[in-house]
Amino acid sequence: MKAVQVVGYHRPLQMTDVPEPTPVEPFDVVVRIGGAGVCRTDLHILEGQWAEKSQVTLPYTIGHENAGWVHAVGGAVTNVAEGDKVIVHPLITCGLCRACRSGDDVHCEQNAFPGIDSAGGYAEYLRTSARSVVKLDDSLEPADVAALADAGLTAYHAAAKASRRLGPRDTCVVIGAGGLGHIGIQVLKALTPAKIVVLDRNPEALELALSIGADEGIVADGGHVDEVLSLTRGRGAETVVDFVGEGGSTAEGLRMTREAGDYHVVGYGENVDVPTIDLVSSEVTIVGNLVGSYNDLCDLMELAARDLVRLHTSTYALDDFQTAIDDLDAGRVRGRAILVP
Repeated sequence: MKAVQVVGYHRPLQMTDVPEPTPVEPFDVVVRIGGAGVCRTDLHILEGQWAEKSQVTLPYTIGHENAGWVHAVGGAVTNVAEGDKVIVHPLITCGLCRACRSGDDVHCEQNAFPGIDSAGGYAEYLRTSARSVVKLDDSLEPADVAALADAGLTAYHAAAKASRRLGPRDTCVVIGAGGLGHIGIQVLKALTPAKIVVLDRNPEALELALSIGADEGIVADGGHVDEVLSLTRGRGAETVVDFVGEGGSTAEGLRMTREAGDYHVVGYGENVDVPTIDLVSSEVTIVGNLVGSYNDLCDLMELAARDLVRLHTSTYALDDFQTAIDDLDAGRVRGRAILVP
């Protein structure tokens, strides 16, 4: 089968022919890929940022945002059958460790991460686990929702956590209305009555944000922190969700967070630098956010089936993978890029 592989760090991806996967373990599920999301993490992989953490052996197939149709199953699989439309949770988990038993399977002690430390979905087929597949509603198609498997799931996880502390008198500031942010805005709109204020450098991104539920859009042109403080009577927002995490957004995000408020960091790239005396005196809570759990993905698919969360995508043929990578790297992708075999 065709597969797009990392053959070396700081080198272009290559299309290769590799054996088609088959079920090996009783709970294996082989998915025929209908869509694979192109994620900024894939760029970080090519830069070598994940090499030490993943310890993956090159060459290998990347792609961790996947959806498609069940192609084959192991002998113990009962939750899906051949032909079912599914979205794939990015992790393969054991189901037995403390984290899995408590529903926090994203922190599984024995997980595998296809596309990061093993073969992923920039290919025609992917082997995963029965514990990782979620059946799709008839109204949803794999290529339309594939990027919800990671980008959407990460955004949902952060927005759902943030929403638990937000009420109708509160303000939630969202930094970044791109691939993750535009999903997070919709989730916040679905889950909380709080006022949603979105910051982005790109006016077109703000137009999209306003069309999908944001109450205010502010261009991040240097005066945006003061604008947020003015909107909140100088106090700052009860919650700030930072989907950027670099380029100074962390310092700005904390400046926009009111006393006893929550600053959620989702994007990454720089350090959070704050004097401990400021944390003590303000009682601001800094919250990290990783990808969501299997249950989070089920909840997100329910919102998608109700048309409360819609992924904005640009599709590319699998053979055209380099154009998709280049467009993402150059900032030409609005929403998410999807590879379709």
